[in-house]
Amino acid sequence: MRPQTLDEYVGQEHLVGQDKILRKMLESQTVASMIFWGPPGSGKTTLAHLIAQSVDADFQQLSGVTSGKADLMKIIERAKTHQNVIPEKAGTISGMTAEKRKQTIIFIDEIHRWNKAQQDTLLPYVESGLITLIGATTENPSFEIISALLSRTRVFVLESLSPEQLGKLIDNALSDKKRGVGEYKKIIRPDAKELLIRLSGGDARIMLNALQMAVETFNEKTIKAETIKEIFQTRSAGLYDKKADEHYNIISSYIKSMRASQVDAALYYLARMIEGGEDPKFIARRMVIFASEDIGMAQPTALVVANEVFRAVETIGYPECAINLAHGTVYLAKAKKDRSSIDAYARAKEDVLNFPNEPIPLHLRNAPTKLMKNLGYAKGYSWEEDNVGATKGLSYLPEKLKEHKYLIDKE
Repeated sequence: MRPQTLDEYVGQEHLVGQDKILRKMLESQTVASMIFWGPPGSGKTTLAHLIAQSVDADFQQLSGVTSGKADLMKIIERAKTHQNVIPEKAGTISGMTAEKRKQTIIFIDEIHRWNKAQQDTLLPYVESGLITLIGATTENPSFEIISALLSRTRVFVLESLSPEQLGKLIDNALSDKKRGVGEYKKIIRPDAKELLIRLSGGDARIMLNALQMAVETFNEKTIKAETIKEIFQTRSAGLYDKKADEHYNIISSYIKSMRASQVDAALYYLARMIEGGEDPKFIARRMVIFASEDIGMAQPTALVVANEVFRAVETIGYPECAINLAHGTVYLAKAKKDRSSIDAYARAKEDVLNFPNEPIPLHLRNAPTKLMKNLGYAKGYSWEEDNVGATKGLSYLPEKLKEHKYLIDKE
């Protein structure tokens, strides 16, 4: 069901709609290097194929996971040969008859999986124009693509397909007898269609694979919601990827929900992490940090609870430790919040950076030798029944900072 033309392409109207940037680019037959950033199943690979097809380019595809420098260099050599073809003396290039110079488009799926060295190898060929790069990534390019390569590409952001767009893909697949599953003459109930769309999490690839299974594996002429549930019951929930942006988006939402004492939201994001297979110790570590950072002195026992949750997670593991994580989440979310400790530390840290190596007051220094005592070390500091500490009036802070306050009491 991969679209063969741009008009068959569903979604990304902001890029391929009438008078939009990618459509204009193809109409003018000028394709520059670009990065497609978007969620899985949003049409990045399909769009790359359509672009290469529209300009009659030599389309070469690599995987950021399984390919490396050697694979890239083979394509570079092929591209050099294409560039050196003389139309009047057309020959054969790697088994292909060449009639004219061809633009080489290299599509690297999951380009964020390539390390810096691999991306550095790619850079000069993109820079010279020998190859046109189309990279696809689910990660933020700002963090995963080297700046030199990023500056020579245009980043296009793809959006998740809407339920309406996904529904259109289902209808097309069920009716298309040549490329879809129309030959089976099956129909899908509205509730099953809604469930299929929802459980696919916006990923058209997952959705169409599940639809194919529903059509080819089950004998019923009508696809029911129960069938869709059975197909999806073995899948991890949603699109949660422990190494992708969504990982950070969800843990951020989890922390912010607890911070705002939104218990229900915190539990929802906790469930998404657990059902997505997140390391329970990662969640528990965040809870320990949260207990001091956001609750602090408002409820000091929060740190005790968070540490016990971490210990329980280490001892028990999945699936039962989800109970401990839920217990801790509710406790931390409902607790009163007080960031005075972490804020005070931030003020102290700022002074350390602004006033490095300030002399320690003499009365706070140890005086294990006679020389040190003669120099005034420990003078004015006593440890007696009626007084422990510095003599009244002496500061515990360095002289330049003695008037500084870090902990701001709320009372």
